[in-house]
Amino acid sequence: MPTPTITGTPRYILMHDNDNVAIVVNDGGLPAGAVFASGLALLEAVPQGHKVALCDIAKGDPVRRYNVTIGYAACDIAAGSWVAEPQVEMPAARELVNLPISTNLPPPAEPLEGYTFEGFRNPDGSVGTRNILAITTTVQCVAGVVEFAVKRIKDELLPKYPNVDDVVGLEHTYGCGVAIDAPGAMVPIRTLRNISLNPNFGGQAMVVSLGCEKLQPARLFPKGSIPIQNGGGADPALVCLQDAGHVGFMSMIASIMKQAEINLAALNKRRRETVPASELVVGVQCGGSDAFSGVTANPAVGYATDLLVRAGATVMFSEVTEVRDGIDQLTSRAATPEVAEAMIREMEWYDNYLKRGGVDRSANTTPGNKKGGLSNIVEKAMGSIVKSGSSPISGVLSPGEKLTQKGLIYAATPASDFICGTLQVAAGMNLHVFTTGRGTPYGLAEVPVIKVATRNELAERWHDLMDINAGRIASGDATIADVGWEMFQLLLDVASGRRTWAEKWKLHNALVLFNPAPVT
Repeated sequence: MPTPTITGTPRYILMHDNDNVAIVVNDGGLPAGAVFASGLALLEAVPQGHKVALCDIAKGDPVRRYNVTIGYAACDIAAGSWVAEPQVEMPAARELVNLPISTNLPPPAEPLEGYTFEGFRNPDGSVGTRNILAITTTVQCVAGVVEFAVKRIKDELLPKYPNVDDVVGLEHTYGCGVAIDAPGAMVPIRTLRNISLNPNFGGQAMVVSLGCEKLQPARLFPKGSIPIQNGGGADPALVCLQDAGHVGFMSMIASIMKQAEINLAALNKRRRETVPASELVVGVQCGGSDAFSGVTANPAVGYATDLLVRAGATVMFSEVTEVRDGIDQLTSRAATPEVAEAMIREMEWYDNYLKRGGVDRSANTTPGNKKGGLSNIVEKAMGSIVKSGSSPISGVLSPGEKLTQKGLIYAATPASDFICGTLQVAAGMNLHVFTTGRGTPYGLAEVPVIKVATRNELAERWHDLMDINAGRIASGDATIADVGWEMFQLLLDVASGRRTWAEKWKLHNALVLFNPAPVT
């Protein structure tokens, strides 16, 4: 590592008075000999975001950050030393028994009234923030055909329907070559079904099938699973490529385009109208996390989460492995014992899922997480969980399930950015907030994504990819409340049609279905 030079007064951030480590704030890190205002001198160079020992820590003693034991010292660590990843031995996971249940419920918060946005009201009462034609696929085999058709639709048809924002193909790798009747198969099937019914698609379900796949349209959309569409009946508009009427490739494309034009005409009749902020369904997630995630961006998201809940909106936080080590914090905030038990059940299910794969939660942290100062999943989880704010947790969703209530919801998902985002789209989110410290061009074609940088340096370097700079919190130029309110207002603006950077550049990741069932 190059020898850092001091930029500004040496600073560290201490999360709690009981902590014995803090993280270095200065861009580029600090060299050996740098002296903090407390009088502590660095014995060696420490990179930005990495931990420095505030006192002598003996081998075997707890290493504390967030007033939580994030690990145990693997060796004696002198005050002023860099507390690097190999020096921290990860503790065992908290057992899922004898947890506090609904013991830390905050008093009812004052309602936040009078906030609105301009959204698209759907026949089922839900509200979209975008007006998108989505084409569902039942099997990966048709992905190439749908991709070709979507390009034609965008070029030739979409300009005729100015009130429609976009056309997206809901392509995936599921549908055949899988154990379609296995218990775990319900997860990808209901995920794809519920994605197709996302509020941003206006109830216009359109499906392209091959014909011979295991995931038949009737299994994907059983009778009664689709609300009445603008165009008439409750069955999805279906194009089957193996139908005898298709003679040659271009006849398949013509069939898709013909049905797409019917759906586009129905969607084009929709108009934005003023709706209360309570119609927002916001998914929150972090990716490319660093040690600042839990200091700046995620606490600001948590502040905005509380504002949204006070406004009557719905917020989903997720990522099982990134909250597992804070399960006691979650069960204590459960609105009811039943909600707490549901969270415990989801954690146990995922523990067993990982065990079947021969790994545990420690497999979560990435090289980028570690380079950004996170020693292990315990430390990462403490910074991730704060996205949930402080409101009572009112409900729990299993992977692929659809929301049926408002408030703060725990939606159980893997921590993979792409799978988590896919499952939150299926749950019904109409807006997404994504925080990052290392940087990622993550985006979704189906839902607007607001990107939040944890550090000034990232926000400045990726100035046309990050929508909010939460690094100002670490530099003292803004408070958590300042950025939280900024985020709340931006959510309303984006919900009303303002484009995010990811939308401007048309950046999006492919949907990734979570399939815990066997592949045949």
